[in-house]
Amino acid sequence: MNAELAADRQVLADLVRRFASDEIAPNVQAWDDAGEFPRGLYARAAELGLLGLGYPEELGGTAASYSLKLPAWVALARHGKSGGVLASLFSHNIGLPPVVLHASDALRREVVPPVLRGEKIAALAITEPGGGSDVAALRTTARLDGDHYVVNGEKTFITSGMRADWITVAVRTGEGRGAGGISMLLVPGDAPGLTRTRLSKMGWLCSDTATLHFDNVRVPARYLLGHEGEGFRMIMGNFNGERIGLAAGALGFSQACLDEALAWARERKAFGTALVEHQAVRHKLVDMQMRIASTEAWIEAVSAEGDALEAAGRHNAPEWVAQICLLKNHATQTMQFCADQAVQILGGMGFMRGTVSERIYREVKVMMIGGGAEEIMKELAARQMGWL
Repeated sequence: MNAELAADRQVLADLVRRFASDEIAPNVQAWDDAGEFPRGLYARAAELGLLGLGYPEELGGTAASYSLKLPAWVALARHGKSGGVLASLFSHNIGLPPVVLHASDALRREVVPPVLRGEKIAALAITEPGGGSDVAALRTTARLDGDHYVVNGEKTFITSGMRADWITVAVRTGEGRGAGGISMLLVPGDAPGLTRTRLSKMGWLCSDTATLHFDNVRVPARYLLGHEGEGFRMIMGNFNGERIGLAAGALGFSQACLDEALAWARERKAFGTALVEHQAVRHKLVDMQMRIASTEAWIEAVSAEGDALEAAGRHNAPEWVAQICLLKNHATQTMQFCADQAVQILGGMGFMRGTVSERIYREVKVMMIGGGAEEIMKELAARQMGWL
């Protein structure tokens, strides 16, 4: 890593750490209790340049490589201590990339800048009630009627689903089943016929998650992204960035668990000595650090490889996609291990609402499932490596 990149990473990480520590972490429990966080947080994140990180300058963003964004993602998780805040505050990072890459120039300029300024919220809608990871089997339809598409169907588990002003929706424009008939359509949040149902969850309590209902929703044909039938390829390409982000978040949350567990072990006394002086507790902390270190090294390597492939024009190289899948599993398993060990070290306090480890313990499973469940990641990795 060159000196300039290292310096930029440090500056960005320090900025994010201060923002997360001062403006997110102290409020997380209250936001969880309320079931939402203030919409004004979007504007604050935009003011700091965080919403626009990695987006084209002409659209109001700041160009950034995977390696530059990585420490920001990790710091937000480690010091913000809430997957719910991160999921909704940055839902545009899965909703906007298809727009940036495939929309007309006019549509890009209409949609993207207000989102990056924190004025509008963007979301992605792929999953349906009848099928999760089987994207090719989706049933929501979009039928062309004059200069509009008419959309019918349902989407579920949609992050920012209640608040979103723009929703990038996977629809079936072709006949029959399979990947070939899938397209991507941008749907305005105020479109007549679109209704939303809030969902209750085990974790991510301050992130709104919804089921979306499309009942003859008319969407201008100019909101089609790319061409009909290209949606499946867009979805698969979009997953790469999402999965790296999930891995980075998992790393940060693992560090947050270790931070809390180590602080508790130093302060809490049992049998006349601090917990950290007991070998059994020290070994738990060391095991956490071992897994964190391996995850950190792997995600740094995958990010650097991604940057090199981007420069070479090989955006979805199979060997890199396989590494992302394996990394995502490894990082979330590290998070699971660290959350479990931290709760064990905290004992009864680890079972109490308000501790970081208790919150992260409840958030582990959505990280292991979202963006592609462990089993799907293993299967995709095997295929990308040519084993099948």
